[in-house]
Amino acid sequence: MKSRPVPFSLAPHPLSGVRVLVGRARHQASALSNELHKLGATVLEIPFIEIRKPRSFKPLDSALMDLDVYDWLILTSVNGVEAMCDRLAKLRLPKTGLKHLNIAAIGPATKKAIEQRGIEVDVVPKDYVAESVVRSLRRRVNGKRVLLVRAKVARDVIPRELRKSGAQVDVVEAYETIVPNSSRPRLRSVLSNPRRTPHVITFTSSSTARNFVALLGARNAKLDGIRFASIGPVTSSTLRKLGWRVDIEAKEFTIPGLVEAICVSLTR
Repeated sequence: MKSRPVPFSLAPHPLSGVRVLVGRARHQASALSNELHKLGATVLEIPFIEIRKPRSFKPLDSALMDLDVYDWLILTSVNGVEAMCDRLAKLRLPKTGLKHLNIAAIGPATKKAIEQRGIEVDVVPKDYVAESVVRSLRRRVNGKRVLLVRAKVARDVIPRELRKSGAQVDVVEAYETIVPNSSRPRLRSVLSNPRRTPHVITFTSSSTARNFVALLGARNAKLDGIRFASIGPVTSSTLRKLGWRVDIEAKEFTIPGLVEAICVSLTR
């Protein structure tokens, strides 16, 4: 996949003339899109994932009604925070029921979402990936009971490794991600129009990478020269396993980190 020349201006808008395709879920795209807009980019929003309620909230509800038995709560996404707090409200359970828990958030966005709801966060790992969560908690969870609230499909690094460290880990599904079929014709239309084809496509999770391939189907001839920008090594690994090259990878695994990486790559 060869990189095509990308028009850009060094200042004041380093991404002027650059088209960036943002594939985040519709309700989450604005954070990334707004930052790219500020830098002069033309942003195309086509969601690669759609957040959906799980088939049953029963496991999550049961855990939330029995919070007293847990020592730790781990939240790995903003979506998980929102789903958990929605269920607490639905069950009429006060947030004070979380006060006795040690709470770990996988990264700053998740931490912010938790704290905005008046809940204190005790641990944010140095690197915002599952492996770093494990390193942060490994020595603290022996003999403890841990509640992990996450998506239906997720890597099993955290529960597997914390169980090895002596923790009893309960994993509950708070939401699931699906392929938004309505995005398929939009994506193919953009990629078949030279005037709209993006210079950069962003991937903010492994789910966005897998779903992009599902949406694309067999029509991949129009991707020559498009740069793939990944939020971090886990997403990059997924892209490579799917047969794609990673051209840009954020050093800090956050939305601001991804934006910075795109700017550095296109302006050096």
